[in-house]
Amino acid sequence: MIEERIDNLEIKIAYMEDFINQIQEVAVQQAKDIELLKTENKILSQRLKDVMENAGADIPNRKPPHY
Repeated sequence: MIEERIDNLEIKIAYMEDFINQIQEVAVQQAKDIELLKTENKILSQRLKDVMENAGADIPNRKPPHY
C-alpha cells in the first residue's frame, strides 16, 4: 500500500518536472521574442521619426477629403 502511494507520487513528480521544463522552455523563447520585438519596435520608431522629420514640410496639414 505505501509502496504504491510512493510510486504514484514519484510518477506525479516526474510529470510535474517535465511540465516545469516545458514551461521554462516556453518562457525562454518568449523572452527572446520580446527582445526581438523591442528591437524591431525601436528601429521602426526611429524610421518613422526620420520620415516625419524629412517629410514634415512636404505634407500639408489639412483634413482628408471625406470630411
